[in-house]
This record gives sequence, C-alpha cells and structure tokens, in this order.
Amino acid sequence: MKRFCNHRNAIVNEALNGLVRSSYGAQLQKLSGADGIQVIVRKDWDKSRVAVISGGGSGHEPAHAGFVGEGMLTAAVCGALFASPSVDAILAAILAVTGDAGCIVLVKNYTGDRLNFGIAAEQARAMGYKVEVVMIHDDIALGQTKKARAIAGTVMVQKIVGHKAAQGASLEEVTKIAKEAVDSVKSLGLALTDCDVFEPGHHCRLGDDEIELGLGIHGEPGAERLPMAPLDELTKRVIAKLAPALEDKELVLMVNMLGAVPVIESQAIMDSVARNPFCSRVKWVIGPAPLMTALDMVGFSLTIMPAKAEFVEALQAKVAPPAWPVMVPFQSEIPTLKAPKLPETFKHASSHNEYLERLIKEGARILDENEQPLNALDEKIGDGDAGSTFAESGRQIFRALDKLPLNSPKELCETISNLLARYSGGSSGVLLSILFSAAGQNEDWKEGLLQGVKLMQHYGGASLGDRTMIDALVPALEALKQTGKLEDAAQAARAGAERTKLMKARAGRAAYVPEEQLRSIPDPGAEAIARLLEGLSKALS
Repeated sequence: MKRFCNHRNAIVNEALNGLVRSSYGAQLQKLSGADGIQVIVRKDWDKSRVAVISGGGSGHEPAHAGFVGEGMLTAAVCGALFASPSVDAILAAILAVTGDAGCIVLVKNYTGDRLNFGIAAEQARAMGYKVEVVMIHDDIALGQTKKARAIAGTVMVQKIVGHKAAQGASLEEVTKIAKEAVDSVKSLGLALTDCDVFEPGHHCRLGDDEIELGLGIHGEPGAERLPMAPLDELTKRVIAKLAPALEDKELVLMVNMLGAVPVIESQAIMDSVARNPFCSRVKWVIGPAPLMTALDMVGFSLTIMPAKAEFVEALQAKVAPPAWPVMVPFQSEIPTLKAPKLPETFKHASSHNEYLERLIKEGARILDENEQPLNALDEKIGDGDAGSTFAESGRQIFRALDKLPLNSPKELCETISNLLARYSGGSSGVLLSILFSAAGQNEDWKEGLLQGVKLMQHYGGASLGDRTMIDALVPALEALKQTGKLEDAAQAARAGAERTKLMKARAGRAAYVPEEQLRSIPDPGAEAIARLLEGLSKALS
C-alpha cells in the first residue's frame, strides 16, 4: 500500500513535529533532551492544577496528542505505531507537568500500557509525586469486564477528567469523576477492513464480503465476523449489542470514525444510527468525527454514556484542542424549511407537430444507442459519463413528449430548457438548458440557438478551439441558419468534432489530461453532437 511516509520508524516523530508546527501548535511543545521520548506538552501549563496525562501507541490520531490543550490533556505520551511508550517516556511526562496538585494518568487497558504506565507511576510516587492511575475499559465486544479493551470511550473520559481538572478540583475529586466516567462509558465498533501498520505486503484478513463486529483498534479479533450488508443492517447489529450495556433512559452518544471512512459515508452512518429506535434515549451527540482511529481501518464505533448533568457539562465545555468536536443536542427529526415554489416545467399547453414528434423520438433513440460508446470514449479523457448525460437528456424529453408545445418552436425551446435544467445531470445537460433557454426567448429559434451558444460560452467558459461540444455545435448551428438543412448541420458538426482530435483542451475535465493522451481522440461532447445530428439527418431525410 502506498503511504506518505519517509520511513516507518520516523513517521511518529514527523507526525508529532507536524502537529506542533501547525497553527494549533502555538499552544504545544515537545519534551526534548532524551532519545526515543515522544511527549507532547501544553505550552501554557503552570503546574498549578492537577495534570492530566494519557497516551499509548501511535496510529490512533488525533488521540492522544491531538487532545493536548486547555480543558483536556496536559500531556500525551506517544509510543511507536501500536506500541506502548517506554517507562522512561511516561516518567518524563509525569515529572515535566506534575506540581503540588499532583497528576492523574489515564491508561487504556492493554497489557503493555498497564505495565509501562503503572511502573512509571510507581517510580514517580517513590520520588514524592502525587500520582493516581485510572484504567479505561469501555469496549463491550468481548464482554463487560475489567479486562475489556479501551477504545473510543477513552476520549470521552479524557474530556470529562480534563474539564474537572481545569476547574481546579483536587486530585481526589478528579480521580473520583474519572472512575465514575470509566464505569459509565461503553463502546462497540464495526469494521469492513483491518489496518495496515505500514508493513509491506499487508493483506486484509477480512474478505470483500465480510465485516467484523468488535474489531479492535489495533486490528485484534472482534466478537464475530458477519456477511457484508446494507448500512442500516450494520448499524442495527452494533446498536443491538451496545444498547443493553446501559439501562439509563437518557444518553450521550459519540459516533467515532476509525480512520479511513469518507466524510459522506460517516454522515450516512450518523443518519442510519439516528433512525434506529434506540436513539429515543439519546439526548446529546458527539460526532461523527475521527477521534480514536486505527490508521486506515474502514470502520466506526459507537460510544454511549449516561447523560448525567456533570458529564454533560464537562462534554459541552469549550476546549483548546480543535480535534474535539462540539457536542450538540440530538435531533430526532430533520429540521426543514419549506422550499419556495419553483417555476413550472410545463407552463405552455401541449400541441401536436408530427415532424418534431418524430425528431424527438429519433433523437432520444440515437442518444440511447450511443450511450455506452460515448461513455467509453469519455473514460479515456474524463469521468466516463458523457454518454449517460446526453442519453438521459434525450430520455427526459421523450418521456414528456405528450406534454410538449410542439407547434410553437419558441415555447418548445423554453420547455426543453426547463426540463434539462430540472432533470438532466452533468454540466452538459445544464449547458444545453442554457442553449434552449436563449432560443425560447427569440422569435427566430435558429437565431435564438446561436445566441444560446454565446451564453453557453459565457457561463461554461469555453470558446471555439477549446476542445468541447462548442466546436461541433457552433458550426452546426451556423450551417443550419445559413441553409436550413439538417444534412448541412450534421456535416458541419462532424467536421468540428474531427477537428477536436488535434486540439489542446482548455476547458472541461480534459483540460487536466496530458496532451499526448488526448491525441486522436475526439471530444466526447462534440462527438455526441455530431452523432446526434448525423443520425437525425439520416432518419428524417
């Protein structure tokens, strides 16, 4: 798998440097002076309050370094990818930020973290520092026990503890709420893939048709493998197992993305979860957002916590780290605003014209027959949908045939413009809508079409010679105005389309394609115009 990485062993150091160098880094600093120690510390920390320390293996960003800042963590200790930080690194963090008020260390419940953080805490205590350690175990995938793993709920605990410490609470008070939060938070994840720890030749152990419920944030086995299913079925599975973990009637829900879920899918996950009857218990929501990730894992986790007043206050409080999203009231219903009434598509009475009826039917047939050939042509230089865009435009006009004012060219052009604007996809459909809109405002429809081409050029930004449909459309319409013959328009369009094979693209997606890749290939839009007019000329002659 391709990675933005100089070397696997350098990625953690470089990532933390990048965090500190960023605009947010104005409030962050790194501990220096010891090899192999990766600790991010608040730059504005004065040791007057209880310090909050957490950390663990890297690869879960923004956790944990991304949550260092006022209102959350005082310091984050970062190990190598998925590896616990050393005892020395943890001890250095404790010594660097702990004052008379003491510190609390929040530890994810994994063997390496338990051992290393625990030993460091004991060493600090032996040196006279006040240190409390709280283990987090929110993952219910393998049962609700003290041996459960820590996943995304860790971040909610950090937020609550950070808020309490920021208020000036004592170490005893901070520890008390930390333990309450740990006992109250429950999480469960689901993933479509495992994760690649920057290792050559990684092969996902999940098949294309498999998902895993409860897959760990290091790729550890989960509760069960299941067949791939629609999104609503997947979220239903997670909720069915998670919901009984808490009996509280009012909950806070956090929707966490595991690293490689596109934003559009994360929002769909949020909607799917929100539509589940379980959410009648949800009063507050955090996310969807990447909070506790697992490198490139495609998956999500849900975390729930009782909506106790003290928890809600802490989770709502503003903090410096921008990685923490704003918690908002859960909306069970989608807020809506009634759309204004739009102009009617068919505002003219339908009328009959045998010739134009035949022309529209033939045009739709020609575009439909050429859909795949034009798509194949467009795949070479664009996004492969030119044929579908033109074909769908033809189908929309054909379906509306009995509603069209066929006996009035002016009204017909206006109606076709409305149809294309409303129902045709892609820029080609919109540009053709502009073409017919101008024609519909002119008593001479041929002159109107030429005026429409000028508007197409104005709004589309293309001119003759830029390798677009304009290069076939302009000569075709000029020939049609001159002779009135469809055959002449078709010949002119074909000549224009052929010329595009030699043109440098200056507009459209083809403008981003290397010139040598375009050579000998006609512009798909120009080719579509040529094929349409050639087909009509032949069918109607």
